Amino acid sequence: MNIEKTKTQMRKGVLEYCILSIIKKGDAYASDIIDELKKAEMIVVEGTLYPLLTRLKNDNLLQYRWEESTSGPPRKYYSLTDQGEYFLIELANTWTELIEAVKKVTQEIDKNG
Repeated sequence: MNIEKTKTQMRKGVLEYCILSIIKKGDAYASDIIDELKKAEMIVVEGTLYPLLTRLKNDNLLQYRWEESTSGPPRKYYSLTDQGEYFLIELANTWTELIEAVKKVTQEIDKNG
């Protein structure tokens, strides 16, 4: 089994939560989101991010606005909708529950060797 493939799948599973959390901090441009994810070692390429942003927008979790740029074409800045705020809260609760469940399972493994 390829551990890197498993790690990638685990990251993909939490990517939506991470993206919404980044945008919650303030309106974000796609490259800002990628930079934040890279800093956290959640390596993501534009080809992964843009379809996800589009899906989140189509699901009414995100909205965007265009802003003129002094160094090129206008930029699309994303922000959370009210529905996106609620969704993020639900994801945070689910994440906390998942962490606790995984700890319970893995602590049993650690104790039993």
